[in-house]
Amino acid sequence: MAFDLDMIKKLYAAIPGRIAKARKAVNKPLTLSEKILYSHLHTDQNLENFGRGKSYVDFTPDRVAMQDATAQMALLQFMSAGRAKVAVPSTVHCDHLIVAKMNAKDDLQVANTESKEVFDFLSSVSTKYGLGFWKPGAGIIHQVVLENYAFPGGMMIGTDSHTVNAGGLGMVAIGVGGADAVDVMSGMAWELKFPKLIGIKLTGKLNGWASAKDVILKVAGILTVKGGTGAIVEYFGDGAISLSCTGKGTICNMGAEIGATTSTFGYDNSMERYLIATGRAEIAKMANKIKEHLTADPEVYKNPANYFDQVIEINLSELEPHLNGPFTPDLATPISKMKEAAEKNGWPLTVEVGLIGSCTNSSYEDISRAASLAKQVANKGLKTKSMFTITPGSEQVRYTIERDGFIETFNKIGAKVFANACGPCIGMWSRVGAERKEKNTIVHSFNRNFQSRNDGNPNTYAFVCSPELVTAIAIAGKLDFNPITDTLINEQGQQVKLDPPTGDELPKKGFDVKDPGYLAPAKDGSKVNIIVDPGSDRLQLLEPFKAWEGKDLSRLRLLIKAKGKCTTDHISMAGKWLKYRGHLDNISNNLLIGATNFYNEKINSVRNGLTGQYDEVPKVQRAYKAAGIGSIVVGDENYGEGSSREHAAMEPRHLGVRAILVKSFARIHETNLKKQGMLALTFADKADYDKIREDDIFDITGLMTFAPEKQLTIVIHHSDGKIEKIQVNHTYNKNQIDWFKAGSALNAMGKSRPKAATTKAPAKSAKKAKPAAKKAKPAAKKTVKKAAKKSPAKKVAKKAVKKAAKKKPVKKGKKR
Repeated sequence: MAFDLDMIKKLYAAIPGRIAKARKAVNKPLTLSEKILYSHLHTDQNLENFGRGKSYVDFTPDRVAMQDATAQMALLQFMSAGRAKVAVPSTVHCDHLIVAKMNAKDDLQVANTESKEVFDFLSSVSTKYGLGFWKPGAGIIHQVVLENYAFPGGMMIGTDSHTVNAGGLGMVAIGVGGADAVDVMSGMAWELKFPKLIGIKLTGKLNGWASAKDVILKVAGILTVKGGTGAIVEYFGDGAISLSCTGKGTICNMGAEIGATTSTFGYDNSMERYLIATGRAEIAKMANKIKEHLTADPEVYKNPANYFDQVIEINLSELEPHLNGPFTPDLATPISKMKEAAEKNGWPLTVEVGLIGSCTNSSYEDISRAASLAKQVANKGLKTKSMFTITPGSEQVRYTIERDGFIETFNKIGAKVFANACGPCIGMWSRVGAERKEKNTIVHSFNRNFQSRNDGNPNTYAFVCSPELVTAIAIAGKLDFNPITDTLINEQGQQVKLDPPTGDELPKKGFDVKDPGYLAPAKDGSKVNIIVDPGSDRLQLLEPFKAWEGKDLSRLRLLIKAKGKCTTDHISMAGKWLKYRGHLDNISNNLLIGATNFYNEKINSVRNGLTGQYDEVPKVQRAYKAAGIGSIVVGDENYGEGSSREHAAMEPRHLGVRAILVKSFARIHETNLKKQGMLALTFADKADYDKIREDDIFDITGLMTFAPEKQLTIVIHHSDGKIEKIQVNHTYNKNQIDWFKAGSALNAMGKSRPKAATTKAPAKSAKKAKPAAKKAKPAAKKTVKKAAKKSPAKKVAKKAVKKAAKKKPVKKGKKR
């Protein structure tokens, strides 16, 4: 479908002039990334030659996309912004709250029942405020965006780290937290530190078993999970042009795994073909008219070292299929080296499950190539040794592959087709036996393989590879199977070899779909009322965080000193916890339960400084909060790597953590902490991490003169009476310091705008709301009793009862 044509026309008409002005200001040829960035400067932003990795710059993105898990908190915040409608085209996609267990039909039915309250909330908010709504089963946000909204030269933000997938269609698409989305949907500027630029030149052409997935697996091995932090990765060269549009999307998607701000490709024929195939020929025609502006200036790609901060070259003709993992997506092993690596590291060789799909690899091309291998199972007399699952990326893809016979092919080898949703990729997988926590191996074509991520089992060794390689390994049942060189013994005892995969970039008969799952918003949303049951355990209206008290922080306790990798999955787990993403107090019960305590090397076990006893992390932090004591979290390198989930910042803020002190941050998480009024600090001397003891007490001084590029001091009080002072750095600019002082960015935004007028519900709506409020009252009372037992949220729950008794719908101007 083609959306927002008028917006795209307007942008394309302005791009040539904006780029000309930018080229004059920079005084040199421009990369594609720079062209898009400079074309989207906010009207209040002065044009200048911005310092890469230094200048904070205000932008105006073209659109916002949110998935259901993150949209809940983002829209709860937006409801207090005082707007009648979103300022830019925005969408909500229901793809995270569907558990993969039985099959697509049954799993979707269960999700629609169990998460009806959340889906109804998101649908009604979308209808009221002018957002497009994609129903459960419509598809995974990033695949749906690529098929319907992404366009060359555009800029978008999304409340999911894999928003970067849209770079496959030549966008600068960036993953953010919900508070950033609220800024843009409210019509405000969006701030980003001007990125550094990494150029990756691709030469040659993929052949045989190599795929686009292997490009990014190779890049991850080179740059590691933090090598792209603060940078845009721009791919170019003849090899880049030879890739399909969805192949480009796969590469950009996993750019999140190297910490990149985003990744992108210049506009070319593959993008034109994809736009036409997905019903957007008009956009392709418009893009063709300005295509010189939708790629870098010719001089840039001729002499890339002069224009990029770093240049990497990869010959696709020589690229070998890779398996990355376990437990980290940057541990890259070429397939020819896997046998040796597995034996050396003790990785289980028997593969229990092979899984293909997810937002990373669920295109028609991906599935058609996997299906070509599945056909060989019967043709060569083989039997699939591992369990095998498929997760289509969208209803359009699913409908088309069913029409073309691929699902029937997969069914014949005993495969299971899950719903068009994230499923096992994000831990929404009800895997039988995972609770036994047995050591085992799985292979998948997803993007992340952090410990416990896919099935909740910390002993599942997950390896990332292409859909083709997943299929081949599932057929063989062995991790060290190399389809390039190895043979298999079929049911007749014969040695057979798999032929290389084949497939179509786009369906020969075109895409088809009966119901894509899209609901347009109401033309007039003023009559739509949003009612949140105060007794709900899934949704909770937000209260504003408290402003800074105007003095240095003292007598802070150590909550945890995290050892090693601490991703947002460790800080705020997904899986079963996704159901509480709209309820801040409930979701806070998973705070840091996946992190490893440096002192006892146990997960979810920290010392309570008030009792000396060890307990679960959230329980200890709630004890500190009840006692009016602030705390500090200490972490290692690249803290907050992974998903964009702002819950990982909101939970510690809600429970009373005052500062996060680490060796280094992942970009999105650092921004999310700032947005929520937290102190995000880094050791000036990383060796000071070793000075932190389990029973230390901390003061943070220098806040009275908190200023950009000015260090703060942490005073460490050891239990033996010794006092040490260490210097800590921060990256706050003036606006971000104002967020801290106000208590959050949303609080600061509220101060800077006129007070929002409340909206009274029409009489009929008010009558309808009365019985709902009456019903809610006993439910809320029940919640009070539960809250009194489980957490110090008693006052909040009682307050909710009083609100329910008033029998009024939620007011639009309610502050967070």
